[in-house]
Amino acid sequence: MPSTIFGHIPHRLALAGGWIDQPFVSRLNPKPPGCMVVVSLQPDQWFMERSGIASGTRKVAMELWSAGIPDRPPADLVRELYRAENHGKAEPSGSQDMIGLLYPGVSRLDYDFAFEGGVFPAHIESNRDTAVLHWLERVLHLVPINQRPEGYNPLGVKNLFPACIAQLGESGKLCFDAIVRRDLEALGAAMNLCMQCWESLLPCTVAHPAIAIDLKRILAHFQSQYPGAMYSGCGGGYMIVASEEPVRGALKVRVRG
Repeated sequence: MPSTIFGHIPHRLALAGGWIDQPFVSRLNPKPPGCMVVVSLQPDQWFMERSGIASGTRKVAMELWSAGIPDRPPADLVRELYRAENHGKAEPSGSQDMIGLLYPGVSRLDYDFAFEGGVFPAHIESNRDTAVLHWLERVLHLVPINQRPEGYNPLGVKNLFPACIAQLGESGKLCFDAIVRRDLEALGAAMNLCMQCWESLLPCTVAHPAIAIDLKRILAHFQSQYPGAMYSGCGGGYMIVASEEPVRGALKVRVRG
């Protein structure tokens, strides 16, 4: 059992395809559904807040369910948590945050604006195969980079090109397929493709006046050294590196299966 000092609610790691869960993105996808990948992590360590690990959603979940995740269908819990976190919000958190916390293993979320306005995925494909999850634990490395600063808004510039949105959704599909096949090079390529899409669609995710460090340069360094790398969230957070070799200064994670 995880120590009570860390709480009983899992963490969430988002891989390729992030932002396709937002209706303002998925409504312009010419090739729905668009996919993204989330991974549920064991609550056995601290993570930085404001770093793309769904720490805000997790806090709400801990207030709702202090004893841990209730024994109810995860789809119902996702909607309950979504309502609790987003009540009255002008810019609601995407449902991938809740799903990543509540669905065990690694999951592909398929978003189609024609289904519930793109708020919830039309389909969820989860994999809890022990060999797959242990492989993913081995090849994922999280390097702390920075926390999102106050005053930072990733949505200041929106270049919502439909062709690029289609690529974003495809990066999630490629990512999930690579994980299931345990194909490191394909996983890295999907992560790199996702970052290319972020930079094109929402350039403030990697460059903003409030961010004092050069996120693009740091990303380019890691992508040149390893099969793939991407940020854990907009504005930085952790650098998620795909590598069979150790990565200096990186944290390791345990996937909740």
